[in-house]
Amino acid sequence: MRDRVLGRPIADLDVVVDGDPGEGARAIAQAARSAGGGAACFALSEQFGAWRVVARDGSWQIDVERLRGGSLQADLALRDFTVNAVAEPIDGGAPVDPLGGLVDLRAGRLRMAGRDAFVDDPLRVLRLVRVAVELGLEPEAEAIAAARERVDALEDVSPERVFVELHRIVASPQTLRGLELMGELGAMAVVLPELEAMRGIEQSRYHHRDVYGHTLEVLDRAIALQADPSALLGVEHGAPVAALLAEPLADGLTRGEALRWGALLHDAAKPATREVRADDGRVTFIGHDALGAELARAVLGRLRASARLREHVAALVRHHLRLGFLVHEPSPLARGAVFEYLRACDPVEVDVTLLSVCDRLATRGQGAQQSIDAHMRLADGMLGDALRWRQSGPPRPLLRGDRLARELGIPLGPRVGELLRELSQAQYAGEVTTPEQAIAFARECEQGSRTGLRSGT
Repeated sequence: MRDRVLGRPIADLDVVVDGDPGEGARAIAQAARSAGGGAACFALSEQFGAWRVVARDGSWQIDVERLRGGSLQADLALRDFTVNAVAEPIDGGAPVDPLGGLVDLRAGRLRMAGRDAFVDDPLRVLRLVRVAVELGLEPEAEAIAAARERVDALEDVSPERVFVELHRIVASPQTLRGLELMGELGAMAVVLPELEAMRGIEQSRYHHRDVYGHTLEVLDRAIALQADPSALLGVEHGAPVAALLAEPLADGLTRGEALRWGALLHDAAKPATREVRADDGRVTFIGHDALGAELARAVLGRLRASARLREHVAALVRHHLRLGFLVHEPSPLARGAVFEYLRACDPVEVDVTLLSVCDRLATRGQGAQQSIDAHMRLADGMLGDALRWRQSGPPRPLLRGDRLARELGIPLGPRVGELLRELSQAQYAGEVTTPEQAIAFARECEQGSRTGLRSGT
């Protein structure tokens, strides 16, 4: 009802029945199958007895719940907000709106359906934020106050339910407003204390904001990049980056939405790694990339996110500084150095390059413009390589390990693996193109004319 008034796409319906929700859900699924569409149904909530019916193609879903309170009006009064407490008879007819939800919706107002809205379900503290930012509504002062009173009870809500709301807040068009509203309610300190801990953590003279403010700016850049990659990256990279960011990743998130989580958590370990050098007073955060990866993994694990999402975001955090370390290398960047970057960052080679751009653009302290210009030139070239790497992968090996060991007369073992990695880098750089050249190259390495890992020459 709410989305219809707002002209939003309608893909899910909530149905209340004065009877068995399971029976109703099975009847809907059977009707869908009879119509040739197909659907699955399953119990959604043991506590409330709710069931869900989902189309096989994912185009729609219907939640079926038991009528509460003995009447439809009483049931609607138990909802979270008035804009969500509007019903319509299945057979059609005038809307049933006992709490004035349609008036609130047209006024852009978010109001509690009842005084106990947050007592009945503390998750509604986060839902207040989510509904506000998804629909562009302004919560009433009374709702804000009531949510603050129940914010600590969020600790008792299942992590899976918390993550669903957080995901939608982070993916919304007004993410920054949502995070600020979470802070105002005290919810951030409960569900994302790592983000709250960034407030007031001052940085070096090369930054213009504290860690929290910087993080919000990086996130803002990531949101803008997702909306229009061409505006920042140019026409050449715009379309392929847009396609990549739109790809589904995990837990219902696209790669673009996962990039937002990477932006949120990329500096999460700075509070724990902050030091001030005794010799010159410079602020440092040495190791915040490695520790931050573990922290990101822990945060998403606490929220019961999938292993794929945890590892993806952790990789973004772990490697977000890597491109910046190459800015001072001779230009153009040696192909070996490009290879090492792509190999180390795989499978987030494109995503982390984008994150580094957002990070650099949000760092505007001393000497910022010169540093930004240099980073953007490097990122432009690396992005092209990363997109090609993602499409084609590393070069196919010219030799197998057993043949290489046999040709060089050395045993299979770690040294063979090292030589194969050096060969792969040389092959990417165009230094070797045939098996014979690969054998000669490896023999030179083994004889000592080329030792250790190559640095991109």
